[in-house]
Amino acid sequence: MITDPFARLSQGNIMAAVQHATALQSAGRLAEAAALWTRIAAVAPTSAEVRFNLGAALLGLERHEVAEQALRDAVRLKPGMTAAVHRLGNLLQATGRWDEAERLYDEALRQDPSLWRAKLDLAHIHLGRGDFTQAWPLFEARRDLGGAHIDAPPFPREWRGEPLDGRSILIWPEQGFGDQIQFARFAPDLAKRGADVTLVAPPELSALFATLGVRVVERSAQMALAQPDYWTWLQSIPGRIGVTMATLPAAPYLSTPQDRKTKWGGFAQTGGVGVMWQGRATPNPHRSLPAFEILQPLADAGAQLVELTPPPGGDFADVAAQMERLDLIISVDTAAAHLAGALGKPVWILLPWFNADWRWMQGRAHSPWYPTARLFRQPSHGDWAGVVADLVAAWTCRA
Repeated sequence: MITDPFARLSQGNIMAAVQHATALQSAGRLAEAAALWTRIAAVAPTSAEVRFNLGAALLGLERHEVAEQALRDAVRLKPGMTAAVHRLGNLLQATGRWDEAERLYDEALRQDPSLWRAKLDLAHIHLGRGDFTQAWPLFEARRDLGGAHIDAPPFPREWRGEPLDGRSILIWPEQGFGDQIQFARFAPDLAKRGADVTLVAPPELSALFATLGVRVVERSAQMALAQPDYWTWLQSIPGRIGVTMATLPAAPYLSTPQDRKTKWGGFAQTGGVGVMWQGRATPNPHRSLPAFEILQPLADAGAQLVELTPPPGGDFADVAAQMERLDLIISVDTAAAHLAGALGKPVWILLPWFNADWRWMQGRAHSPWYPTARLFRQPSHGDWAGVVADLVAAWTCRA
């Protein structure tokens, strides 16, 4: 008795198989979807759509080489298939081949100039190269992310770079904690231009951002905001003021509130090394180590490791106070890395090989965003042991 309705795939039942494979993929059952797409591709060897879906499923499974072949087949079979061109660019960007990814994004935008996601991906490549002039206009495509990532305040007159002397401006938060910490450096610049600045921040960041020297309002459903002359998204500021690599403000710009210093005064012994080894799985599941214990060789080399975890009900001002008591911070690419850099603390940032974030650029051991940071990159996909070996060598050779 045949229990698999697609055990004998033929032209007669291929559409039903396609529908089932699509449903499996939508449900996140990628391994089953990929297996079925592979069988469908054998029966429909000229279908670019089947190869595209197969490539997408394989990419989700991080089977990079076969995913790339499937997506290249889709582009070869149907060169005008914009979705396949764009997705192949995503794969190449995630595996470090930015030049080829850039060409594919350009081609996708030639085919469909309204493809905002390709504009944003292209912006990330330019940002990652330090080519800010080309990046900032494309970076505005992020406003189409919508949902929980970015929304707009209920006010008119978005700021486009007009003179601010004697004007009020509201800075509206967007995206994740790390993004907000990284770009908060630009808020004081608007005050220096003569603006009356109000920065809206989530509860987890409001106490910390109060040290920026601008007015901070904690975001809530009950907050009361006067209508400003202008408003802007936080990450739009550098593009509006024309920030380049040469003018990127890199000095420490955050500090620990005094009440938190008192609260955490006995947190750690002198010489401790704070470790943030886990990050949120969304949007990048590779921003975590397999376990805290993977750093044992570093402890064996003499490092006094202290696990950093935000306390229940606490916020980033608490974490900043913890970091202040430590000599060095080690973090996988999370908000903690940005926080340590913004505080001017020595920080060693551990970066995955696959889908490494644009802000850490390529092939560099240091960051123009944070002069106190040192970057440790996976030599190959999943190789955290190699990173730990580099950490041990750096610790042994430290001044």
